[in-house]
Amino acid sequence: MKRIYIQRGDGQSGGTGFLIPAETHHSGSQTLKVPAQTIMEAAICTFVSQFKAYAGKDGASSTLSREEFHNLVTAQLPNYVKNASDPGAIDQLMGSLDENNDGELTFLEFWQLIGTLANKQGGFTD
Repeated sequence: MKRIYIQRGDGQSGGTGFLIPAETHHSGSQTLKVPAQTIMEAAICTFVSQFKAYAGKDGASSTLSREEFHNLVTAQLPNYVKNASDPGAIDQLMGSLDENNDGELTFLEFWQLIGTLANKQGGFTD
């Protein structure tokens, strides 16, 4: 069976790609079956799109500044992050996530917060 590389996502660079089987019709043309997005895939796309929506408004488009992080947390995670409206608490939280201490959060640094919140939500921590 022939496999074809398909780009999924928003079509921009950095989208996810994967291999899927290609069916060949008698006419020789190929029909690609792209599976419907799963719940988990949709969740990942949501995290990525929300990160991108808040990042880059006052600096690099691939990182969150303190203000961008504060805006994201207060708008998107007010029920999961304690004291989300307190700038001091946001500074402390950001400092705990900012591994290279550059004052900005990469997506991987931000993802630590998502993992911690999901862990607590799922009851996997004390």
